[in-house]
Amino acid sequence: MDFEFSDRCKELRERLLVFMDDHIYPAEPVYHEQLVASGDPHSHSPVMEELKTRAQDLGLWNLFLPHPSPEYGAPGLSNTDYAPLAEIMGRSHIAPEACNCAAPDTGNMEVLTLFGTPEQKEQWLRPLLGGEIRSAFAMTEPAVASSDATNIELRIDRDGDDYVLNGRKWWSSGAGRERCKIAIVMGRTDPSARTHAQQSFVLVPLDTPGITVVRNLKVFGYQDRETHAELLFEDVRVPASNLIGPEGSVGEEHVPQASLARA
Repeated sequence: MDFEFSDRCKELRERLLVFMDDHIYPAEPVYHEQLVASGDPHSHSPVMEELKTRAQDLGLWNLFLPHPSPEYGAPGLSNTDYAPLAEIMGRSHIAPEACNCAAPDTGNMEVLTLFGTPEQKEQWLRPLLGGEIRSAFAMTEPAVASSDATNIELRIDRDGDDYVLNGRKWWSSGAGRERCKIAIVMGRTDPSARTHAQQSFVLVPLDTPGITVVRNLKVFGYQDRETHAELLFEDVRVPASNLIGPEGSVGEEHVPQASLARA
């Protein structure tokens, strides 16, 4: 297989390497000092906003998104063009966020790009692509083997024009960050349906009544800066319009093949 960099990848790669040397690496100690001074290991350091502005000016923004979006600087790269850039950003703990290519936002933005309604995109995708907010992904649960999504137990029950969520999640990526405003939550909408048609995704703002951030879980004994939170959902009510796609559409058989590959 030919892994030679394309001309497009080479140009972006060189630009990114200069950005790393001139801006990212020198900003790492500043970022750390600002975190310590804030007293909150998950706070948002002011230097990050400076880096994000610089990345946008250099055309190093939303590189992960396989769909071109001139409004938000996304060039629309293939996997083979993006992978070498992701490897370079991975050399620093602050580079992915500076280029708006940090998880779990990347996956959440792709989901909204492919399956979000116009209203969902306007309310949540637009500020995510603009780097104005962060997001979380809540799938894993403490009582089941969540690597098999058919085990998920959190309930998402229809009640009139709303859905009501009850259950517990943990290792919810990003949910403890102060700028995290929205979570994509996976739960069970119809336990009587076929095994792979029982689960759904729903958008849940983290300030919705009934959500408790129980704790931030440690990773290998350390508090992770991005956070992996335990979340408790107790009669959490969101509009039915917050559902992503139709009920039971999480199973792979429902996912358009185009979404299984970046390009």
